[in-house]
Amino acid sequence: MYKPNKLPPNFDFESKNILKKLADARSALAELKGFVHTIPNQSILINSLALQEAKDSSAVENIITTDDEIFKAELDQKLIKNIATKEVQNYNLALQEGFKLVQKNKIIQNNCILDIQEILEENKAGYRKLPGTNLKNELTGEIVYEPPQNSLEIQNLMTDFVDYLNNDEKHNIDPLIKMAIIHFQFESIHPFYDGNGRTGRILNILYLISKRLLDLPILYLSRFIIQNKSDYYRLLQNVRDKNEWENWVIFTLQGVQLTSLDTINIIREIKILMQEYKDFLRNNFGFYSQDLLNNLFKHPYTKIEFVEKDLRITRQTASKYLNEIANHPLKLIEKIQVGKFSYFVNVKLFELLSQKRNVMLKK
Repeated sequence: MYKPNKLPPNFDFESKNILKKLADARSALAELKGFVHTIPNQSILINSLALQEAKDSSAVENIITTDDEIFKAELDQKLIKNIATKEVQNYNLALQEGFKLVQKNKIIQNNCILDIQEILEENKAGYRKLPGTNLKNELTGEIVYEPPQNSLEIQNLMTDFVDYLNNDEKHNIDPLIKMAIIHFQFESIHPFYDGNGRTGRILNILYLISKRLLDLPILYLSRFIIQNKSDYYRLLQNVRDKNEWENWVIFTLQGVQLTSLDTINIIREIKILMQEYKDFLRNNFGFYSQDLLNNLFKHPYTKIEFVEKDLRITRQTASKYLNEIANHPLKLIEKIQVGKFSYFVNVKLFELLSQKRNVMLKK
């Protein structure tokens, strides 16, 4: 039976196959990092793309909600209608908090990992102290892996894990290869009672930021994982059962490559849309401003209070702006009324972010 050991693993991670795929992954990620800066207001990407990551990562754990529900949740807590939407919102909050901590500290500390899990699960349970946790096959219910059960062993493994995360001298290897090792180790330690998969996927993003391979938490790895879910779990288990590290590392590098290229395409399409809306607002309304355009793209859904705050105008003026745009025949934004509450949808941005995008591996 497999038991996690201290890092690094005893394996040659610089095989010809791994290094070939590493070059592709690094190239795509570097292109994404540079392309992000072609959008002046990067909060647009942090907000809109992080929500999609939150939805997809939660879906890996069969926590399913809709784009409409998660965008409504950003408008008003009272619009949250189900537990799944609340959990997706918690994921987004945990990701944003982790991002702030890594920006501040430049490393991923133990407290950062605990904070992420606390926000996700809304409890302070911390690392597992009681035995009984195991991983089962979703279809058959068969136990496929039993992680460490002893609380002291879990704590020692996590101390080693955090040291390995931040100490490059411990394993002189490319950070993208190291990320694959880190993700495997975290999921194998399975340190929490719940939320391990989502915490692990947040750590992937934060690790890339800590190593300056990304500036913003926008890499869509969860979409890749959910579209290749059976391969993901099979390859993880094959490392435990057969020490098949090469296939797992290559799979992770393919995920970085494909999702980097996909995210570049999303950003490119957002830029085109922003220019379209900019021309529309300038040509049809005397109140156009860059702040107004940014507001309409910060989230697909906005409301009067958001425009009032971002543009530093009165509620009456904000209401006038939004209603005039919504009443235009082109209908680039749509007004939705829910009882006494109203909000405004950036129709084309919503359609863009809701598209089913293909990041499946080619067999």
